[in-house]
Amino acid sequence: MGDILTMAHRNLLKTIHNPDNMSDVVFQPVIFTLLFGYLFGGVIAGSVHAYLPMLVSGILVQSILNAASGSGQQLREDINAGVFDRFKTLPIAPIVPLAGQLVGDIFRLLLSGAMALVTAVVMGWRPTVGPMALLAALGLAVFIGWATSWIFALVGLLVKNAALIGSLSMIIILVLTFLSNAFIPTKTLPKLLQPVVNANPVSLTITAIRTVLRTGQWTSATTLVGVSGIIMILIFMPLTVLVYRHRG
Repeated sequence: MGDILTMAHRNLLKTIHNPDNMSDVVFQPVIFTLLFGYLFGGVIAGSVHAYLPMLVSGILVQSILNAASGSGQQLREDINAGVFDRFKTLPIAPIVPLAGQLVGDIFRLLLSGAMALVTAVVMGWRPTVGPMALLAALGLAVFIGWATSWIFALVGLLVKNAALIGSLSMIIILVLTFLSNAFIPTKTLPKLLQPVVNANPVSLTITAIRTVLRTGQWTSATTLVGVSGIIMILIFMPLTVLVYRHRG
């Protein structure tokens, strides 16, 4: 565990000192919250203040997914640079570099989610629920983001071009978030698109988090989202570890 935490600390330092990674974690949540809030607030909800309760959950999920997508790119950059080959010579368990990357992701996701919430508060959003409900919503978003990190880590092990991983990840995240209920009410979309948006897993996650932030209640739909995250981990964690060990 000590070696894993040391490796997680290394990955966090990489995020801090890499402008691209830092942008995904810190700057994007701030920029998108400000941009969407002031650009769409008046059109969709009549004012920025009225739009923020809807925007917060969408930006929270988008920001965390963006941060999660960086896992595969960082992993591939280390592999291509030969850093993982050097790790093999150290007196540590072979799984430590991969585990350190994914443990470090938890802190990156927390930072990204916190930046989104803090920016919304600065813009005038005030939570209508208690601190526990707020932490529960943030925790659920981080958990789903961490489950998604295993998918991106697997992609990072399979795809050999780090830049390609970053580009594909960005496209996928943008399509999933914009084709969801993150920023606009589903009823305003064409009827042909509404079933697609309602079936989008990002929409289901945002709806669950939005419910917690609005009512403070943990519903069956929220539990279902949490269970889906567990299923993702049970599927992609063993696959990622298997591919990682096979590569080694």
